[in-house]
Amino acid sequence: MRIIQKRNIGLAIIFTILTCGLYGIYWFISITDEASNLSGDNSMSGGMAFLLTVVTCGIYFFFWSYKIGKIMCQAQDRAGMMPNDNSILYLILAFLQLSIVSCCIIQSDINNIIDRNYGF
Repeated sequence: MRIIQKRNIGLAIIFTILTCGLYGIYWFISITDEASNLSGDNSMSGGMAFLLTVVTCGIYFFFWSYKIGKIMCQAQDRAGMMPNDNSILYLILAFLQLSIVSCCIIQSDINNIIDRNYGF
């Protein structure tokens, strides 16, 4: 099992901007893997999601946006939290080219699960 890391969202945004998006790719892969681990649903890996997004010229990203919302809902439920299904929100943000906002919300939810389960 991969270690799930609590990240500072502000720093993640700054690093994404400073690295011209390279950190954003790492962040995308990491939150996908971490969400999958937290939910127990290993149907989606971060590396494969990124590869499929590149190969399909971004079309797969719309599927990812919807699916990651469902996976995060499962993760919250599994952690004993009130599930919040943001799949449609993430899909709308993807269409509006605001995927960094989705990543921020997902990271916030991951941080909340870590706080609840591990008390960090």
